[in-house]
Amino acid sequence: MIGYVSAFESFGLVDGPGIRNVVFFDGCLLRCKYCHNPEMWQRGKNKITSDELVRKILRNKPYFQTHGGVTFSGGEPLLQRDFLLETCKKLKKEKIHIALDTAGVGTGKYQEILSLVDLVILDIKHTEEKAYLELTGKSMKEVTKFIDVLNQSGKKVWIRQVIIPGLTDQLEYLKSLVTYLKQIKNIEKVEFLPFHHLGFEKYVKLKQENPFLKVPPMDSTKCEKIYQDFLKICKKEKLFFKEGLK
Repeated sequence: MIGYVSAFESFGLVDGPGIRNVVFFDGCLLRCKYCHNPEMWQRGKNKITSDELVRKILRNKPYFQTHGGVTFSGGEPLLQRDFLLETCKKLKKEKIHIALDTAGVGTGKYQEILSLVDLVILDIKHTEEKAYLELTGKSMKEVTKFIDVLNQSGKKVWIRQVIIPGLTDQLEYLKSLVTYLKQIKNIEKVEFLPFHHLGFEKYVKLKQENPFLKVPPMDSTKCEKIYQDFLKICKKEKLFFKEGLK
């Protein structure tokens, strides 16, 4: 089984618990206007077999200890579902913790894939159909389908939300986010990621238009304040998750 992988990070510390290998899959159906990895939209030339990828991951197994493992990211790993399935099956035999970092927009077989992963890191793009379509170029139909299957799976969930000035940093959006997250079960953690300009040079190299070129970066201190406002709304609306219980 051949897969297409854009990059491999050996000692990731932010994409799941513990020390992790992070595998960036090529291909994505979304065209998020704030995307920092546009080079992963299309399938590249870096081919790898599932056996090769598993061997590469297992070489780092001693560093995982009790909490680490591998995180499949992208791009969108769900688009290479058969390759992902085969690789996950082999890793589970080796008792490797598997995290799936996804926008929930793939091509199906979600139930089988989710049966093999331990953690889902779900990237929230927007909470409303019109804004989601404007931001990503796709409707919310597929991510809604994915969330339904995710809820049935009982898997642990981390939520990620990019905080973009003028778009997702408003109080009304935070309220809508809380309402949206109420439909998702087993949320352990919600992360707010400040919008930044890292990776913008890729648009120049790829000769692609950067729709958010003039949007200012989100200040990290302000982002933390917005997160605290979010937690207050969560408490008021009785949305509780492990890391939010303070």
